[in-house]
Amino acid sequence: MSLKGCKGELEKILDRYQYKKESLLPCLHAVCERCGYLSEEIISFLAKELNLPRVKVYSVASFYSLFTFEKTGKYIIRICVSLPCYLKGSKEILGVLKEELGIEAGQTTSDKKFSLETVSCLGACDKAPAMMINEKLYGNLTPEKVRKIIQDYKKK
Repeated sequence: MSLKGCKGELEKILDRYQYKKESLLPCLHAVCERCGYLSEEIISFLAKELNLPRVKVYSVASFYSLFTFEKTGKYIIRICVSLPCYLKGSKEILGVLKEELGIEAGQTTSDKKFSLETVSCLGACDKAPAMMINEKLYGNLTPEKVRKIIQDYKKK
């Protein structure tokens, strides 16, 4: 993604926060929401504008599992593999997702429709096993439920 596509939006956020380092997270969110990933160009721009080392911008962005540095599919599927989800069957759910999508965790389908990621926590332990597709949370998953959800997304 190029800086050109979101520079105006980033400058508005930076203005709102008076170019303070507190604007970093809102800027990262805005870029990922609009384009799906953080490019080297964006990281360099934010580092320069916020007077931060590039490594600081990168370390903040890499800490959060919702930010990515590579182009992703239209639908990003995040499956929780924390202990509560694991004990409730997330390993089996991950297997179903791999089978349905024909990819491994960390990959994107060839049609760029789906990306599959494992995450350490979605904050939905009471709904284990859980996954998110973009910003929508799905809980109390079963293999059958996951197959239906994926088939529905494939039709979109």
